Amino acid sequence: MDINQLLAAMTPDVYQRILTAVETGKWLDGSTLTPSLRDNAMQAVMLYQSRHNIDAEHMTVAVGGEIKLKSKVEFKRDFTVDDIARFDHDQL
Repeated sequence: MDINQLLAAMTPDVYQRILTAVETGKWLDGSTLTPSLRDNAMQAVMLYQSRHNIDAEHMTVAVGGEIKLKSKVEFKRDFTVDDIARFDHDQL
């Protein structure tokens, strides 16, 4: 299977599962990724992002393969006050 076939077959759900596995070092069933498998999965994530990541987050691969590093101001702007749950100390 070549790269284009791989990316055409990769659904957003599959991408998210592979991304989670790369981030945690484990598949959803709890089995551990070998270093070799983790490297391959990371490459698949980066390739998928390079084709589909229109709204690149801080430190991701954007469409076209460019690494996107958002500034602190840009990153903060992406989060609104409504996105954060706030509690008083006695509510915890």
